[in-house]
Amino acid sequence: MKYVIGLDYGTDSCRAVIVETETGKEIASAVKYYPRWKEGKYCVPAKNQYRQHPSDYVESLEESVKEALSKSPAGTAEKVVGISFDTTGSTPVLIDKDGLPLALRPEYAENPNAMFVLWKDHTAIAEAAKINELAKKSAIDYTAYEGGIYSSEWVWAKISHVLSVDESIRKEAYSWVEHCDWMTALLTGKTKPEEIVRSRCAAGHKALWHAQWGGLPPEEFLTAINPLLKGFRSRLFEKTYTSDTQVGNLSAEWAKKLGLTSNVVVGVGAFDCHFGAVGAEIKPKTFVRVIGTSTCDIMVASPAEMQDKLIPGICGQVDGSVIPGLIGLEAGQSGFGDVYAWFSKFVNKSIPELTEEAEKLPISETLIATDWLNGRRTPDANQLVKGTIAGLTLGSTPAMVFRALVEATAYGSKAIIDRFLENGIEIKEVIGIGGISLKSPFVMQTLADVLGMPIKVAKTEQACAFGAAMFAAVAAGVYAKVEDAQKAMGQGFASEYHPNKENHEAYIKRYADYQKLGKFTETELFSKL
Repeated sequence: MKYVIGLDYGTDSCRAVIVETETGKEIASAVKYYPRWKEGKYCVPAKNQYRQHPSDYVESLEESVKEALSKSPAGTAEKVVGISFDTTGSTPVLIDKDGLPLALRPEYAENPNAMFVLWKDHTAIAEAAKINELAKKSAIDYTAYEGGIYSSEWVWAKISHVLSVDESIRKEAYSWVEHCDWMTALLTGKTKPEEIVRSRCAAGHKALWHAQWGGLPPEEFLTAINPLLKGFRSRLFEKTYTSDTQVGNLSAEWAKKLGLTSNVVVGVGAFDCHFGAVGAEIKPKTFVRVIGTSTCDIMVASPAEMQDKLIPGICGQVDGSVIPGLIGLEAGQSGFGDVYAWFSKFVNKSIPELTEEAEKLPISETLIATDWLNGRRTPDANQLVKGTIAGLTLGSTPAMVFRALVEATAYGSKAIIDRFLENGIEIKEVIGIGGISLKSPFVMQTLADVLGMPIKVAKTEQACAFGAAMFAAVAAGVYAKVEDAQKAMGQGFASEYHPNKENHEAYIKRYADYQKLGKFTETELFSKL
């Protein structure tokens, strides 16, 4: 009997799951919340600043793995053969010459600019705009495989920003690393910048890496973004690796800390939504939605199907970013569950209470909202836009507004699917994973009704961690390829939502209003902010 450990680093917590490789049976799991993040440290929501301390990641790793092992049958630890990570992204940090995140040095321990810049940090809007401007003037558009629009949520904009605003960190800022790559480096002891094994997923979708132009953009392009980026390219990487690749074995130090053996293989990491799609048994023509605080949408397509297609306005198309040998396609919404959480706090009513009241109401006829409370990720990234609610009267109730916001997140989802369909990407089925897909029938039925498509819900609540476990099994040599691991370890589906034809017809009419409001919001209200 062999076991693997999948670790999923989400926005709020780290989840560890121990899985039997032969059957996919979950042996044990544990969830640990980041203590500093939970206290709200290092974040300034009014300025869209969201930073996480590396100590949160290290502590939650050790605690979650140990707890999961403590819940497992005796002898489980000795039979663990592989471990793999997924993380949010793009969530980079500046590192010194030894590969240590600057915030782990005493002099920077309380400096947010020395910490990991969380995916939803939008402090680098001006820097992203500069990248887009330069890319369109360049002989090579380095954003071509990232939807043609670079986002403030991505690594080069973020690194440029923190270097610009904080002179104190520049002297020791030798290179940078994505969260998913730092975790594998940490556990294998390969932390020197030149030793770190870089994820194809992270580099291709967020760092402008592509084999067509020899890896990362050239030095002259990066220094045009910001002269402070001088020298960074030579201290980064040329090669990237798919997640079926071994990084190395668990170091003796970390084997002791976790209670495992140094025979455990550590696989190349990736972003949570990409591993989540694998955990949900993605295949070509399947559209997987990872539905949480935001959404991340993933598809895979064969090179033959893609040919020379470049899909505008998505978050990237990268060879091998999801399943080796296939092109991974990423999109998503910058706010989904976060929209509901914001409104819940705003009106001081719980989400279950608002849901119970809202689902009794008819489809909104007067209220219409956009879902851009955290900017827009896709289609066509724009972090300057804001959320809007129109049609309010003195008779509007919190439940009515909540329903309009739920409908808005569904309309935003339809806009993403339409972009794929318009560009010749066939979608035969939709799969939902994540907490909302399992816990909110109201949201899922609304989504199915708006899309006019059935939605399957993955059975496992930890699809991202399961995807990590599947890749760990491949990296450890239990399976030759991830498709084999999916077949053996997949958990199937818990439920399926079917669209109501009448509701779909009503929503299509309202969707036209959503598009009108969105256009007005973007072009008239927030185009120059």
